[in-house]
Amino acid sequence: MNFSSVNGTSTVTEYERDNFTTAVIKNVIVTVLCISINYINTTLVHTFRKHQIFYTNPRYILFIHLVMNDMMQLTLSTLLHIISYTLYTISVPFCLMLLIVAILATLNTPLNLAGMAVECYIAICFPLRYGQICTVKNTYILIGLIWMASWFSILPDLFILLATEPLHFFYSEVLCVRDYVFRSSYSLKKRDVSHIICLVLVWLTVFFTYFRILFAAKEATPDIKKARNTILLHGFQLLLCMLTYVRPMFEQGLLYFLPKRYLDIHFAFYVIVQILPRFVSPIVYGLRDQTFRRHMRRYLLCKVNIRNHTENIMSNMKLPTMKLQ
Repeated sequence: MNFSSVNGTSTVTEYERDNFTTAVIKNVIVTVLCISINYINTTLVHTFRKHQIFYTNPRYILFIHLVMNDMMQLTLSTLLHIISYTLYTISVPFCLMLLIVAILATLNTPLNLAGMAVECYIAICFPLRYGQICTVKNTYILIGLIWMASWFSILPDLFILLATEPLHFFYSEVLCVRDYVFRSSYSLKKRDVSHIICLVLVWLTVFFTYFRILFAAKEATPDIKKARNTILLHGFQLLLCMLTYVRPMFEQGLLYFLPKRYLDIHFAFYVIVQILPRFVSPIVYGLRDQTFRRHMRRYLLCKVNIRNHTENIMSNMKLPTMKLQ
């Protein structure tokens, strides 16, 4: 069997199924990648929670929100992929819950990247006002607005679904793919329009912040160079986000030349579009940041200070000495 991405289009039919060995190999690959990436992301979250320097800094708060969002999206995407091979179809209400959260996490990513770009822009171009604008409270308000905007994007699909589908549809079982659940032509058109508007606004934000930082000073100081590189990385990650929307076109192009390799092409695009972009945030942002890298190294490698641990055990076991008379 095969599974389309959260936002993609699938043409799965009953005869397009992998044999047992191939299905096991594909699911093992997906599961191993999911566990590995989420292990790194969990380490980042743990490091963030353990050190005040991170959870009182707006930049790190936005970064860790992006990481947790990626974890949520990756976990649900992997779960839906495995379900498509094992159960094939699930009940519509359960599918709706999984899809809504996965779609929200997907929509949050470009908006979060835009917020991180603006934070960088304020830090470089308005350093004296940075402390007043970029506070912890304002950062959490921004995160709330990101979730609200994503909710407003998906709510029309829910209303269209309730208005157009018969009651028995909600008691049935379906292949849990977005286009199989939100199958109204109105939903498809609305989705394309909302995606275009969102990406255009985010790209304009990234370009504006990058060029303002580029001309912020005549001499490129290390901080400005780092800010420019960071904005470029935001742009690179946005390109990865856009793969979700252009994936069907690329798939159709490859299928034209390799019509008998549909399942392999579909799986390759699933890994490239849904899984590998989730690997960018921890590697590019977490390990690239010297402060984060210094604090998370011991957690990532599970290093324990054995000497201090042993000394603590010995001190706890130490018995009071008795004076002999």
